[in-house]
Amino acid sequence: MKRVLSGMQASGKLHLGNLIGALSNWVRLQDTYDCYFFVADWHALTTGYADPSSLKESTQDILLNFLAAGLDPEKCTIFLQSRVLEHAELHLLLSMITPLGWLERVPTYKEKQQELRDRDLSTYGFLGYPLLQTADIIIYRASYVPVGIDQVPHLEISREIARRFNHLYKEIFPEPEALLTEFPKIVGTDGRKMSKSYDNAIYLSDTPKEVEQKLKTMVTDPARVKRSDAGNPELSPVYHLHKIFSSQAEQEEVAKGCRTADIGCIDCKKILIKNVFSVMEPIWEKRNELLKNPDVLHDIAKKGTEKARTVARETMHLVREAMGLF
Repeated sequence: MKRVLSGMQASGKLHLGNLIGALSNWVRLQDTYDCYFFVADWHALTTGYADPSSLKESTQDILLNFLAAGLDPEKCTIFLQSRVLEHAELHLLLSMITPLGWLERVPTYKEKQQELRDRDLSTYGFLGYPLLQTADIIIYRASYVPVGIDQVPHLEISREIARRFNHLYKEIFPEPEALLTEFPKIVGTDGRKMSKSYDNAIYLSDTPKEVEQKLKTMVTDPARVKRSDAGNPELSPVYHLHKIFSSQAEQEEVAKGCRTADIGCIDCKKILIKNVFSVMEPIWEKRNELLKNPDVLHDIAKKGTEKARTVARETMHLVREAMGLF
């Protein structure tokens, strides 16, 4: 089985966008590939180093949601990035051979600086983020990384670094390929892309009451001021969630009802709430089970980390040998 590697940054709670965009796909991949999925807690420090107070809580919440969403530790390896110190060693060694210009041209380097103006990102940790990300991938000699088409340029630097190492020393690392998957855009409660930084997210840890309230107050087509006003479903963020969570028949029903004012926004949202609940209820149930026995969570993370560490150590033995380290 070819190996797949992916991780999630421990910078906050996971939301519906993470579930639909990545986690649900990972659950499918674990039946076909040798999958390694990790919590990227070191990566969270590249932008959140000044206040790590919520890091442990975020790490635990991600592990909880990995399992609640359907990742099976019998089918895949689940681990913590910071517990496998070989990631840091490979990161250091890759920093010796990577031209500075490669890091400065990564698309997200300047984008993130603009987006997070309230933080001082003039650190090597932030600039070197792609190097650590590359170490995460190639230390397991992963063949594939599941990404959306817009993320392919971010993977290219990992391929370039692997290629450069192989050219300078010895053919050790496969160049990781993108396992292209469709990442549908999940809109938040305000109509923008769902994001914790926008405070518009529906979290997997939200209670049923909280989810219902968020969906009830979600923005719709601004043209529908009164119940009798006709609207355009394509302008309604609620309808875009229907496209993901509702059946084709329900989508046609709410679209037609919106255009003819035969259905009000409240009734439209009731259908969406029902369908979102059908997706989240199994997750809530599993989360509650795990919360009653947190030792299970720690045991799974420990076992997965030990397995990941074994593979990482094998790779680093080859790397040290290739680089002439005693």
